[in-house]
Amino acid sequence: MSRFLLLTDLPDFEKVAQLAIDGSLPGNLQRVPAAAAQLTPEELLLRSLGEPTDVLLLGPDVNRNTAMDLATAMDLLHPDISVVLTAPADSDLVMTAMRAGIRDIADPGSEPGQLRILLERNCLTADSRRRQSGDGKSDRQRGRVIAVLSPKGGVGKTTVATNLAVGLTKFAPMGVVILDLDLQFGDVATALNLEPEHTITDAVFGAAAQDSMVLKAYLSVGGSGVYALCGPKNPADADLITPDQVAILVSQLAAEFQYVVLDTAPGLGEHLLAALEMATDAVWVCGMDVPSVRGMNNGLAVLRELQLVPEGRHVVLNFADKRNGLTVQDIELSIGLPIDAVVPVSRAVSLSTNKGVPLLAEKTKGPAWRNLDKFAQRFDPGSKDALRKSAHRREVLQ
Repeated sequence: MSRFLLLTDLPDFEKVAQLAIDGSLPGNLQRVPAAAAQLTPEELLLRSLGEPTDVLLLGPDVNRNTAMDLATAMDLLHPDISVVLTAPADSDLVMTAMRAGIRDIADPGSEPGQLRILLERNCLTADSRRRQSGDGKSDRQRGRVIAVLSPKGGVGKTTVATNLAVGLTKFAPMGVVILDLDLQFGDVATALNLEPEHTITDAVFGAAAQDSMVLKAYLSVGGSGVYALCGPKNPADADLITPDQVAILVSQLAAEFQYVVLDTAPGLGEHLLAALEMATDAVWVCGMDVPSVRGMNNGLAVLRELQLVPEGRHVVLNFADKRNGLTVQDIELSIGLPIDAVVPVSRAVSLSTNKGVPLLAEKTKGPAWRNLDKFAQRFDPGSKDALRKSAHRREVLQ
């Protein structure tokens, strides 16, 4: 799949570029502001979401000198990426561009069909360079992004998300970060007993949005070794944060950590949809009641229609109690998916929540502890559960 990163502030040029790609070239187009040309190649590529970047298209409004400097640095650090400059071509510019490492020059007045041919040519060049270097894929390895979600509130998403994050640290020490995407009433800080100096509001604005080192300085660290970026202190700040900013933030964190756990808000809001574009896994948390099951069915149907269901799908049945009239098998038949973890109603879970210490950070190992720990092990690349794709052991409620 090809990926096109466009630097411009011109809506008309972005429209032409989008028309050149739509239905003709695989991959998608992502636009970032023209001022991003002043970033280093690594900082710029952190803005690239999804598949690796093949073509960096510099719009006609990018400063010429800045464009040359960026192309030179990109050619040295990432020679597999084709840099295309948009500018009226003349002999002097062509020579200067070639010396800077620019692969092609597009006319600002190009029609979509003309631009498509140019972009396709540069995609082939990028693929060829990767094959020649013996690297068929990008060397920018991104972490696993795990979104914990449910259309219904009150089903224990934060409990599952924080315990999952703690469980992941057992085989990825210092490699796990949890991001609170319940932007109005997030409880990650409470669940981890944190008093964060910085929140997601600080992370999506200013220097942290462009510099991963600054972003990492904004993270809080819990006693269990989990890094955390907590939700806004003021619920009104949620209106200031855009879905695009969330996507960029998730991409930045995935470039720095082995696992990124997303604790999302109830429902299927725009911020969740933006995060799911980046997610490798979705953990559905369902209560053992009819409204939760119906909500999950409806949510799955919407995401399937939007083609936003990640490849990794996992279901956690929370607050399970065999005396409430439903069985695990009933719920599996209703949702059409196997249940991967059953967390029984437990006094230990309530106590750990009130203390601000996730259950998996406790020494007491009851049924809820064991099932949450077993669920976290599913994400260990070396575990048998992670390697087994077809077989599924049915969870039984004791």
